Amino acid sequence: MSVGSLYQYYPNRDALLAAVLRRHLEGIAGAVERACSEHRGKPVSQMAPALVVALLAAKLRDPGESKALYAVAEERGGAELVSRMHTRIVAAIAALLASAPDARFDDPAMTSTIVFSALMGPVRTLLEGHAPAGFETCLEGQLVVLLTAFLQTHRLGAGRPRRTGRDRQGT
Repeated sequence: MSVGSLYQYYPNRDALLAAVLRRHLEGIAGAVERACSEHRGKPVSQMAPALVVALLAAKLRDPGESKALYAVAEERGGAELVSRMHTRIVAAIAALLASAPDARFDDPAMTSTIVFSALMGPVRTLLEGHAPAGFETCLEGQLVVLLTAFLQTHRLGAGRPRRTGRDRQGT
């Protein structure tokens, strides 16, 4: 497509970059939402790998694109768009967790925020070039272990996660 054709649809470079970022984030949010929808009502041992696989497949489909779009988001006001997609993804995960037949989450929104953050931290480490050799090859398996173990602490009949002194004091 020629540059002239692009500018028929986008008034400037920033609008074009924002549209690319929006498409990228929509793809990630959509993948997570589909995985959550498909795994509603299943045990947490099935939810965890589904979330990991969906997020990694969408986010790492094109690592170069993801890396470039991090810069776009930071430089071109993409924070609002990223925030909206974050809200969508956390809501989808919260709905998924609330449907677990074998676990109870006192605050599914808080738990889903932790889940999403736990998944995105290692992904950012990889995309930002801070990961050691071999990191990418074991990432999916390690995230499944992490997420499964965390979610299973909420299994019905399992010992509840220990609350900190700050939690007990309501702060």
